[in-house]
Amino acid sequence: MADSIEVLVPGGEADPGPPLGPELGPTPVDVQSVVQEINEETAAFDGTEVPVTVSYEDDGSFDIEIGVPPTAELIKDEAGFDTGSGEPQTEFVANLSVDQIIQIAEQKQSDLLSYDLRNAAKEVVGTCTSLGVTIEDEDPREFKQRLESGEYDDRFATSAEA
Repeated sequence: MADSIEVLVPGGEADPGPPLGPELGPTPVDVQSVVQEINEETAAFDGTEVPVTVSYEDDGSFDIEIGVPPTAELIKDEAGFDTGSGEPQTEFVANLSVDQIIQIAEQKQSDLLSYDLRNAAKEVVGTCTSLGVTIEDEDPREFKQRLESGEYDDRFATSAEA
């Protein structure tokens, strides 16, 4: 009988304690092997919370699927802060550049409902709005209007082709 568990682990820093240990303990898999493989596959995310699915069989074999971290986690990691603003409409906690928005949108695009990079960026900007993160030193809602008006089309066309 195959089964699976889904957990959020810090990239490259998983350990046999919670949340993995208690979930995998009653299964036939070698917990330390699972932890080691997760850490190898998530090392690039360096402490950022990463969704991981571990599928396993009765014989102890397992397969690991690494997801893309939540958009908010990618923004926090890129901008270097731990928590969003309590007043995101008026108090801002960080600032991102257009290039950073493009980078996050590229990382998340496969996970989002958007058809292209520009629309993926709009979804990232929406998360910036709720976290209290400015873009190019302006309110993210203003940036989104400029993005929708086509002001940044050349930047997104270049990124999509690269």
